[in-house]
Amino acid sequence: AWGSKGSDVGQFNDPTGLALSGSELFVSDARNGRIQVFDLGGKFIRSFGSNGDKPGELGRPMNLAIFGTEVFVPEYFNDRIQVFDLAGVSKRIIGSSGSGPGEFNAPGGVAVAGNGDLYVADFYNQRIQHLQADGKFIEQWGTTRQVGIWEGEFNYPTDVAISDDGSLYAADGYNDRVQVFASNGQFLHKWGGPFALNIKGRFNAWFTTVSSIAIGPEGNVFTSDFYNNRVQKFSADGDFLSLFGERGNGEGQFDRPLGVAVTSKGIVFVVDFGNHRIQKWRSRLDVN
Repeated sequence: AWGSKGSDVGQFNDPTGLALSGSELFVSDARNGRIQVFDLGGKFIRSFGSNGDKPGELGRPMNLAIFGTEVFVPEYFNDRIQVFDLAGVSKRIIGSSGSGPGEFNAPGGVAVAGNGDLYVADFYNQRIQHLQADGKFIEQWGTTRQVGIWEGEFNYPTDVAISDDGSLYAADGYNDRVQVFASNGQFLHKWGGPFALNIKGRFNAWFTTVSSIAIGPEGNVFTSDFYNNRVQKFSADGDFLSLFGERGNGEGQFDRPLGVAVTSKGIVFVVDFGNHRIQKWRSRLDVN
């Protein structure tokens, strides 16, 4: 693990999201209004951004995505997606405040498809938006500004991820579940608690607020289980595989894990939000 609360290099103030690009890990340092970049061992490389709403400035950056040579940063306070190159130069801004098509109200996560299309968890608008690369609206899942518990409805969605086959995995945060949609938008399945109907808990495959989601090797799905202080691992079909973490500030413990990212070798990085640090985990299969 590395990090502590502060504004110096390698310190964090409410870290939120993660994304990987080769041998570099990008971290949303939310209240410091910046992205910090580290090698996979936790050594600081560079940072970019500062608090504000101008191009190149950030308003509470959240769950990140990297596609090619671009970093996509959802800004919770600025209601937009800002796109940077890997060096940290702002290239363009997508979206603005509102509840119309292509507008956002506190976006929490973003995923980029192979063709460049964007999928955005639009938190307070209670929907997932599908946009073209230039931000033009295509479709959405969920009814704008309406909470729901049935399939295709949301209760403050927090993050999204896309699998190799194009399926969309949505962290339906306060419904305490994961929903999965086909690349054509068709609902496929959901999991989390009894019938995945907004029943929270600490049993295996139950959640108490899903705050981030990532696809790992072999299509396995990793979810940060915020108030249960753990990360859960599932098969692509939602079968429970394992979990790790517990409440605390010691080694291997979490205080509300928020972001999660997984390397091609199965190494898992987790934002330990309340402890203002990043943790690195490896598979139990690699221990010996």
